Amino acid sequence: MSELDDSPRPTTALDATPPLEGIKVTDFSRVLAGPLATMMLADLGAEVVKIERPGTGDDTRQWGPPWTPRGSAYFESVNRSKRSVALDLKNPSHLEIARQLALEADVVVENFTTGTMDRLGLGYEQLAAENPGLIYCSITGFGSGAGARMAGYDFLVQAVGGLMSITGAADGEPTKVGVALVDVLTGKDAVIAVLAALQERHRSGRGQLVEVSLLTSLLGSLVNQTSSYLTTGRSPGRMGNAHPSIAPYESLRCTDGSIAIACGNDGQFARLAAQIGRPELATDPRFASNPARVAHRAELVAELEAGLAGDTASGWVRRLTAAGVPAGEVGDIGSAIELAEQLGLNPTVHLGPDHPRQVRHPISFSRSGIRTPSPPPDLAQPPSSAREH
Repeated sequence: MSELDDSPRPTTALDATPPLEGIKVTDFSRVLAGPLATMMLADLGAEVVKIERPGTGDDTRQWGPPWTPRGSAYFESVNRSKRSVALDLKNPSHLEIARQLALEADVVVENFTTGTMDRLGLGYEQLAAENPGLIYCSITGFGSGAGARMAGYDFLVQAVGGLMSITGAADGEPTKVGVALVDVLTGKDAVIAVLAALQERHRSGRGQLVEVSLLTSLLGSLVNQTSSYLTTGRSPGRMGNAHPSIAPYESLRCTDGSIAIACGNDGQFARLAAQIGRPELATDPRFASNPARVAHRAELVAELEAGLAGDTASGWVRRLTAAGVPAGEVGDIGSAIELAEQLGLNPTVHLGPDHPRQVRHPISFSRSGIRTPSPPPDLAQPPSSAREH
């Protein structure tokens, strides 16, 4: 099929056999959650064929700035190591190609409005009748029931799902997170679902439908905050950089700015108190235990910031880190990548000419490994007929 890019997918000796090598994925998803999931599967060795609209492709091909020499940086961030097939699903010959690609796959991923794939003859029951081993991952905003017609955009789900209500200054407006975090979490949940279904298929020989929604992924990710509501019946509010259940676990002022301090136990707090020259704080009844520190947070912050006023942010980070107190300067994405490089985490990968570096797959393996990535695909030309398949 001429629209498929059959260029080899190189691997290094270390990752000669990625875990999902031999698994075929047909990807009907667009934008972020689905494409991130299928890119992670590609990183793990799966062969991913991305189905796109002729002419325009995935919506994110037009989302910029910033732009790379080949297109949208947004698109490139979630579409490496895939192959592109341009198909007009309203065209019967193109639809037949899509159907064959789905039937040949181990995994299908889609995030169309509920019912769309069924109307096209590409729904789970229709495909599973011919390929009973198929794992079919459907990603929605609000489920396939009463919320099926609701638009599933990350910002909207952050708003209605409670994330904005706990993000931002206590006296400020509810604030979205600075990345489409719900889409990212949902994409990772989709990968978990697919991997679990593949393992179950290994036992039973049968595929299944797995469903993931933005709202349920968000609620599952709010962990202690949802537990707080379910325990007390009261929804938590915004606390800026403070933590509702731990203190000190927030940003604190030094002479030239703030540092993040995260004391998760009494021993760390005692070391913090000693470093700022106030060891008695560790035995003060107001601060001797975490519940006491939370109850007396305002007094605690005042005492700590008085001690921290004696040095700069960078000076305190060095001293506290050396003493085993979790502390760090508030950096940006650039400094985070630099830190990861300094720590030997090799946070980025090169994709070749005309493509910027990308953040690598976050998992490392001792035996198998991650596929050496190839660049995100250019939008393929649509086939002239089904006979090209």
